[in-house]
Parts: sequence; structure tokens; C-alpha cells
Amino acid sequence: MQRRDFLTLAAAVPLGAARAADYPSRPIRIAVPNAPGGAADITARAVGEHMARSLGQPVIIDNKPGAGGVIAGQAVAAAAPDGYTLLLISSGTAVSQALFKSLPYDTLKAFAPVAPLATFDLVIVGKAGGPFKTLGDLLDYGRKNPGKLNLGTPNIGTTQNLAAEWFKSAAGLDLQVVPFKGTPDVVAAIRGNQIQAGLDILSPLLTQIQGKVLQPLAVTGAKRSRLLPDVPTAQEAGVKGLNAASWNGLAVPAGTPAAVIGRLNQAVNAALKDAEVSAKLEALNLDPHPGTPQDAQAMLAGDIRRWGEVIAKAKIQKM
Repeated sequence: MQRRDFLTLAAAVPLGAARAADYPSRPIRIAVPNAPGGAADITARAVGEHMARSLGQPVIIDNKPGAGGVIAGQAVAAAAPDGYTLLLISSGTAVSQALFKSLPYDTLKAFAPVAPLATFDLVIVGKAGGPFKTLGDLLDYGRKNPGKLNLGTPNIGTTQNLAAEWFKSAAGLDLQVVPFKGTPDVVAAIRGNQIQAGLDILSPLLTQIQGKVLQPLAVTGAKRSRLLPDVPTAQEAGVKGLNAASWNGLAVPAGTPAAVIGRLNQAVNAALKDAEVSAKLEALNLDPHPGTPQDAQAMLAGDIRRWGEVIAKAKIQKM
């Protein structure tokens, strides 16, 4: 081939397409906005290990906790849009966009979702042997005793905390949403009769439920949990419109070539369908959730809108 013909051919191939054709040619990094050892970290590592095998390149987990996920988000938003830097996104990512007055990036403009990873349920619980055997019992008490029902959650601004505000509004109850430092503090307060109920992610509460320490009253998502098939949803129990669940996924910087996103999506879905990876997620009481980039985009955008509405209706002051 003459040099002139080669240059003509090279000019006809867009740079992004050329890079996508060679992708991946070096290690891939996933920024995780959580400390090592938690469910988000374990999920990223389990999926990342399988992706490394299918993509033929190492997948490195880079833990960047703090600032409600903003530290990790800012690092990925500033990275080159070439598919070598990914971000673990979640319902918490959407909460941060809805709750913070300003972020160093616009979540929907800065990132291009790759795929969902997993979903996990939220549950309303009371004390086992306490006055509430069903969510109906709690609703009845709250309506007869305005202002006296206390519902504990982890920190202000978490998905669980905002889900409690959503429950309060949807149920039409005059109750106090009481934030604690974390799940252990919520459980201790229920057991010590300092609060009557709590709302948190099901996974860390499951042992307490199975041990008859906590009484599950309802899950807050659109469908029953596979972990508690006999426990109704809040909607089934009469709280219309409540659909609060949690999820996580992966995203890349906006502008990443579509072919690269497609290759990553293929690798993620292959991982989630792998029996070993699925078993690791299910051991964390998470439900693997294969899907398209469009699915992940819809989850992120929908949550930003929903949590923004909850924040406005509950008159929660933005941070």
C-alpha cells in the first residue's frame, strides 16, 4: 500500500473507532466510593475479577470513600473518556445529585452508565415481640398517636433516610424520622425501646430478623423480596406510591465511545450471569441485575428525579 493510500485510509477511520477496536490494551480501574470490605467493594471485586478474564486485562479496584461519593465521582468525571476508568454508581449517586446544592460535576452530563450490577431491598422493621406485628399495626399507631412514632434510619441524606421521608409522606403520617450514625445504632435503638421502628437496607438486618430480634413489617420496593417472600410490600399494606429500593451499577466518563461502552456492558453481563459471581452477590443478599446501558441510565435518572421530589416535598434543606 502506498503511503498516500495508507494516510487516506487512516483519515477515514475516526480516532474513537480506532481506539475502540484496540480496546482494552491496558489495565482498567474501577473507582469505588466506599471503603474496602463492604457490599459495594465486594460486588466490584467479584464482577471485576470476571471482567478481567473476559477482557484480557487486569481490573483494579480503587477505593475512594468520602464526601457522599463525590471524591470518587470527581476523579472519574475528570478522567479521559477511553473506557479505562469506571465509577461504581448507585442510588446514593442519585441522592447526592438531588441533595447537594452543588457538585463539582453534573451527574447526568458527566457520566455515561455502562450497566446495572445489583439491586437490594429496603425493609421497615420493629422489635420482635413488640407492639407491631404488621405494617398495618404501625400505621394504625401512627395515625392514632401523631408525632409519637419514631422511625430510625442511618445518616441524614442516605437512601434509607430519604426512603423514610418518602414513607412518611406516602402514608400521611406525622412521625419523626430519626437519623443514626449507622445500622448498628438503629438496631440498638429499636432493641432498647428508644425508637419503635427502623427503615434500612435488608441485607445487614437479615441475621437479626432470622434470629427473631427484629420483626419485618414491609419491604419498600415494588415487589416482595426473595429473602422475605412472606413479608408484603408497603404498597400491599396500603401505602400507595411508595417504591424505594437501592441498586448499584457501573459508569464511565461521558464521551466514551459507544463501542467501548458496549464491550464493557457485554463483560459486566457475562460476569453477572456467571454462577460463581452470582453466588457471591447472593451471599451478600444482593440480586444480580444484568441490563443495558439504557437500563442503568433510566435507573440513575429516575432516582435523581424521585429523590428530588422527596426532598422538595419533605422540605429537606439541601446540603
